[in-house]
Amino acid sequence: MSGENDLVGTLSRDLDRARGKRDALASDVTTLTAQIAEIEARLSEERVRRERNHVLGEIEAIKKRIAQTGKAFTPVISELCEATEMAAAVVPEAREFNNFLSSVATEVEAVIDPLLRELDRRADAVRVGHAALDLPRLANEAPTELPKDSNDRLLGLLRLPAWLSRNKEVGKEAAENPDGTAA
Repeated sequence: MSGENDLVGTLSRDLDRARGKRDALASDVTTLTAQIAEIEARLSEERVRRERNHVLGEIEAIKKRIAQTGKAFTPVISELCEATEMAAAVVPEAREFNNFLSSVATEVEAVIDPLLRELDRRADAVRVGHAALDLPRLANEAPTELPKDSNDRLLGLLRLPAWLSRNKEVGKEAAENPDGTAA
């Protein structure tokens, strides 16, 4: 009977050791699970921080480009207006083009500052986490169509004077009569 007791005692000790190892492993699994969750949370926060910084950099680059282009636009339009004013001595209708250029320049100047302020507002929203962190990829995508009301306003603004627009009939007549006389 002593052999049976020894076997029961050995099995009981083995069972106790196995349970101890299991409990230690379960504790390690719980600790590792908590550590994994903490690391995943930190990784997610870092990804969001990096994406936020990327978006803020993109917004700043857009603002810089708009500001620089706007500053370059004004002198070019001014020179073009001077040139068309001189052309108006020969072609009186050139004044219409000059007026058109002036209205475009005025509209651009009126829109740039509010646009830059709106970009600042959006950047602030990104900084505090109240805005989506995705920007359209302008370089790789086809241009997006403006909303209908903005498109109509833009088309109204960019409507060329009648004498500058290309009329299909005029082009057709020119093709039929290369010497420039009307039929």
